[in-house]
Amino acid sequence: MIKMITIFLLLLFQVVNNARVTKIEVVIAENSDIYSVLKLSEIGLKAEVFNYAIKGLKKLETNGKLHNSDIISIVDYSQSSNKKRLYVIDLKNQKLLFNTYVAHGKNTGEEFAKNFSNEEGSLKSSLGFYVTELPIMGSHTGFSLLINGVEQGVNDNALKRSIIVHSADYATETFIQKNGRLGRSWGCPVLPPDMIKPVIETIKGGTCLFIYNLNENYICSSSLLN
Repeated sequence: MIKMITIFLLLLFQVVNNARVTKIEVVIAENSDIYSVLKLSEIGLKAEVFNYAIKGLKKLETNGKLHNSDIISIVDYSQSSNKKRLYVIDLKNQKLLFNTYVAHGKNTGEEFAKNFSNEEGSLKSSLGFYVTELPIMGSHTGFSLLINGVEQGVNDNALKRSIIVHSADYATETFIQKNGRLGRSWGCPVLPPDMIKPVIETIKGGTCLFIYNLNENYICSSSLLN
């Protein structure tokens, strides 16, 4: 009798385990399809970065951190600031909603983002996963979006540091043409003025924002990527 129960439990474990593997494989396949359908490689977003973003989003969704998991925003700071390195994607409907410029922090780098910090007063951008909150009207920044850094020691000082999504004239193609690169912020992801309202209205209220750079320390230590 005990032997039969043991065999049953082993078979049940195998079925449950296979079901989990199948579910993961389906999710990966679906996301690979989205990446291919949207031809994201052709506009500069590497599959590896996209997959990192999806992996973190799924964990945040499982942990009940997101109100809307259909929308994901990816800032790829491994690219030149002269590239349109913000991608806002509708995963449910498989649509690229926005692809535009985004500036990084003053002390993070010039054309390329190289140095990151979670420290107040650093004037550096922070990597990792954020959950968007509600829009605000800043006295200097105008229509802006609060973002909450959810990775301890990586970006969890974002609200304290007043790291928000806002716009500025230095995040435009005109500025690039005059200066050879985008201008820089005090650590905020900054968008072109004509893009700020449609982007914020799309991503506000509990969606996932992933800010990436090829930083091995972060990638290896992030609880959302490992």
